[in-house]
Amino acid sequence: MRRNILIGPSSAGRWAIALFAAVAALAGAGAGAAQSLSHGAALLQRNCAMCHAVGATGDSPKPGAPAFRELYKRYPVENLSEALVEGILTGHPQMPEFRFTPEEVSDIIAYLKSIQTNQHARAGDSAAARSARVLRP
Repeated sequence: MRRNILIGPSSAGRWAIALFAAVAALAGAGAGAAQSLSHGAALLQRNCAMCHAVGATGDSPKPGAPAFRELYKRYPVENLSEALVEGILTGHPQMPEFRFTPEEVSDIIAYLKSIQTNQHARAGDSAAARSARVLRP
């Protein structure tokens, strides 16, 4: 009687393959997250930077326009999602109405979350360190 013997990776080999697959998946997710942040930053730069500070540092060009890195002081950043899709309307006529696609909103919210100063203050980060990490469009 002849037996078929399957030859495959050892348990150590299977572990190495699983580890490689996990690292590859995380690398892909990291690249997607970086692309999302970059896209969100570019959208805000193009549509909002004429009045608002949209980065981790700097003053808003228009006096009184809130810096986006401090939006957490007004409301949770996630609360902007619906308004960004439906159109942001303000009490002053100088600000145009903006509407974004759900994908764009996701990227904008991800970027805004990444620059909020409250998260960095808790971690003891300096403004210079935050500025060096922010993706620029």
